[in-house]
Amino acid sequence: MTSIGILGAGRVGANLAGKLASSGHHVILGSRSPKEQRERMTAPAEGTAPGVSFADQRTTARTADIVINATPGDSTLDRLTDLRAELAGKILVDVSNATIDTEDGLPGALCYPGSSLAERLQDALPDTRVVKTLNTMLFMVMTAPETLATPPTAYVSGNDEHAKKTVTGLLGDLGWQPAWIEDLGDITTARATEAMILVVPHILRRHGFQPFAVSLAR
Repeated sequence: MTSIGILGAGRVGANLAGKLASSGHHVILGSRSPKEQRERMTAPAEGTAPGVSFADQRTTARTADIVINATPGDSTLDRLTDLRAELAGKILVDVSNATIDTEDGLPGALCYPGSSLAERLQDALPDTRVVKTLNTMLFMVMTAPETLATPPTAYVSGNDEHAKKTVTGLLGDLGWQPAWIEDLGDITTARATEAMILVVPHILRRHGFQPFAVSLAR
């Protein structure tokens, strides 16, 4: 059983935690207020969270086998650079998007044009194997890709082939079929998928908060 730490306990992190725990993984959900997060996720209105434990983010990064970054992308680089020692030797799955929001709170520009958050993370964390994926869809699709009428695509970028293979296995546990997973290549390819976030606000403004993914059609 793999121990998976998730940094960030918002909708993305909590959603991933529940699905991975139900797939048999031990999940550590790391937040700034782990006690409050535990109470929220185990409240009757929210249902229980079997298989999920709670800790601060530093403890989560140190004790988990694999770490998923679900923190706000515009502050991720500083936050995770501070965890360099805890993340050394581990796989870091980055599902976030680093954007500058417009007045309505939706993404309007990239924080790292001409580069990507994933590349910046790999440079800042040379002893960590960074894999980018799941950042081209609304959070509910990450754990229920089969609910879309058209098969979605989960793009994967990273320098380490073994790390990407491991992450592909985790995607399978989240419900992703092999045919829906597209390995784009090394970590520099993440700048393409991170740029896809710029289409999202236009879709949301026209159609509302409905599940969708930016996918490859064949």
